[in-house]
Amino acid sequence: MSKIITIISFFFTIGFFAQETPEFKKRVLEKTEIDLLMSYYAQDGANSSVGGGIGTEELTDITPTLVVTIPLNADDVLTLDAGLSAYTSASSSNINPFSSGASTDFDDDDDDDDDKKKNPNSTTGTPWLASSGASKKDVLKSVLLSYAHSNDSRNGIWNAHASFSTEYDYTSLGFGGGYTKLFNQKNTEIGLKANVYLDQWRPIYPTELKTFEEVNGDLNAGFFQKTDIWSAGSNTYNPNKFSSISDKGRNSYSVSFSFSQILSKKLQTSLFFDIVKQEGLLSTPYHRIYFKDAEKFYIGNSDSIFDPNQAYDDSSNTDFFMLADDIERMPNNRLKLPVGVRLHYYINEFLTLRNYYRFYWDDWGVLAHTYSIEMPIKLGKGFTAYPSYRFYTQNQADYFAPFNEHLSTETYYTSDYDLSTFSSNQFGLGIKYADILTKRKLWKFGFKSVNLNYNHYERTTGLNADIISLGFQIVMDSF
Repeated sequence: MSKIITIISFFFTIGFFAQETPEFKKRVLEKTEIDLLMSYYAQDGANSSVGGGIGTEELTDITPTLVVTIPLNADDVLTLDAGLSAYTSASSSNINPFSSGASTDFDDDDDDDDDKKKNPNSTTGTPWLASSGASKKDVLKSVLLSYAHSNDSRNGIWNAHASFSTEYDYTSLGFGGGYTKLFNQKNTEIGLKANVYLDQWRPIYPTELKTFEEVNGDLNAGFFQKTDIWSAGSNTYNPNKFSSISDKGRNSYSVSFSFSQILSKKLQTSLFFDIVKQEGLLSTPYHRIYFKDAEKFYIGNSDSIFDPNQAYDDSSNTDFFMLADDIERMPNNRLKLPVGVRLHYYINEFLTLRNYYRFYWDDWGVLAHTYSIEMPIKLGKGFTAYPSYRFYTQNQADYFAPFNEHLSTETYYTSDYDLSTFSSNQFGLGIKYADILTKRKLWKFGFKSVNLNYNHYERTTGLNADIISLGFQIVMDSF
């Protein structure tokens, strides 16, 4: 979904092909550069994975990021990338959607008196509104440290990086490296890189499933002690397919190949090919699953539960919640193969076309196509506009089904609409002001560029999102 990385260790890659040193060797980077970045993201939709495929997807995310690029000498560059992602998620808050219960007192508002008389032990919740649970908000912290070495002829570049990131239920440790070779008078470029991410879950489960396991199915203990469970049948709540997860690791390995060629003064093309292998816990532990062939159990206002005019999956439902049958279960291996091509065409000094296409396949049954176009338009005096458009389409994964459509006989299941069939459109506009000579200065800092971007995203599932980002690139004369 990310949208996650920071540093824990640092290493240098040793060994590069020595070449004849030119009489004058230009520095790879003349001065320290600082990028100050900030973005604000907001989305809404009606297919929350926490709610088993229904419910609010309202989310906001603020992401401040600092990138410092330091020339160590004429050949070597060190980059530090540190950021925060502070988000508030209505759907994540519904990991525990219940507004009261065994551990929470009822309020004394007069407006609630009638409901209390009807259901004195009632606990309410709804997938359509955010609860006040602790999982409603969190901050992702990430750091990435990278090192790059260019040989004397500037035709070969080695790089290595290490990263670390953490949030309330997930930690990621990554490292990798690569080599880029330029030849044919730098008109041709070939790159190869590899990355490894060793991640660890700290699983958080839906409240009703976690409690059921903790009290060994005793519906008169724990969270259930003062909570009424309602059903149209005669059975009792028994999510017997649920068990907590023992294997909490997730490892990802990737190898990437790139080829870039300048075909003419106006035309450049690039090819990309990745192989990504993932293993371990590839599902999300707090995503609920509801089985079509299982009896339904609810917590909340019984009048609403048994009202034939009140549908559970309608956003007008404000006071009852369906108890989950299990959590999302997915295979512990996944192979991904994306292939992409870029084609940049320089029309004139005022306009360039940047085209991109990517084909994606994985062994979970997802096939996807992406096409995007960006048109930088020079407006004069350092200003450039960047209108853009991106189209994406995919078919659903083999293990996807909507809310309440899975069967209890299945081995793997998800109601995450990121794995459903959908298409999306994204429209964007950016404005950039560039001052390459950094004439505008503040003390020892020269402002090299300023970027402001806005993008609007629409998905055929009903998800909509907007993102605004602002960035400053600053050159530092000296420490």
